[in-house]
Amino acid sequence: MSCPICARDSDPKYRPFCSRRCADVDLGRWLTGGYAIPAEEAPETEAPPAPATPQRPQ
Repeated sequence: MSCPICARDSDPKYRPFCSRRCADVDLGRWLTGGYAIPAEEAPETEAPPAPATPQRPQ
């Protein structure tokens, strides 16, 4: 298996990465939103109706 960051052979200690550096690069990408999936904004609609409050038995 090769490192997903630099394509070198992975090290079992840092699997699937080859080193601590590549593991940290990957973590940094996750934390900064580098792996975010782009999505389209939902069209503006009216506010949904408020949920009904359940009636308690008396």
